Amino acid sequence: MLQIRPNCECCDKDLAPDSTEAMICTYECTFCQQCVDEILENVCPNCGGGFMHRPIRPKTARRDNVCLEHQPPSSKRVHTPYSKDEIKTFAATTKRIAPANR
Repeated sequence: MLQIRPNCECCDKDLAPDSTEAMICTYECTFCQQCVDEILENVCPNCGGGFMHRPIRPKTARRDNVCLEHQPPSSKRVHTPYSKDEIKTFAATTKRIAPANR
């Protein structure tokens, strides 16, 4: 189950569980849409993969115990260990490869 992390790992922007700006890679590294577009260039600085919009967990249980109330989002803030310069250098060498081929 997704952790639904609360922040962008790059700029630390709050990303609520229902945020349409939250982007994740296959390892659930979480970034805001602006950082993915302007800094990361669709390259995860942690794994090299691409990003997709993070799904929004239902607020209301339409099945028994399956909703935000019963599976709350994570409150642990995560930050990438890489500097913006390191991220830009890595993205520059990887962005030309389609995410499916990385």
